[in-house]
Amino acid sequence: MSRSLVVKVTAGEDAKERCAQAFTVAATALASGIPVSLWLTGEAAWFALPGRAESFALEHSAPLADLLSALRTGASVTLCTQCAARRGITEADVLDGVRIAGAAAFVEEALGPDVQALVY
Repeated sequence: MSRSLVVKVTAGEDAKERCAQAFTVAATALASGIPVSLWLTGEAAWFALPGRAESFALEHSAPLADLLSALRTGASVTLCTQCAARRGITEADVLDGVRIAGAAAFVEEALGPDVQALVY
């Protein structure tokens, strides 16, 4: 059985290092051949929108837009339903490859067999 990784990122511009760590860990796991599910919650919800990752900058960190692009291509990227609603974000607003789903879907993924879940 292969292991998979679920990463829930709650930080955005408000906690840049924590945010960048989450994206870096997820992208590194993906590049290593590990199935990855990235959840955008809290302030990270904004990165589901076009142009938002491109405006994020953190010294000595890979560009967030590049990490998100790789994750949208090879991983599952999900925007939290409640987080989207609180920010007025709809399915029509999000980047291609980003779905909107709720807590039940997160729990199902995080409690799957051979899953490691991380929250940033």
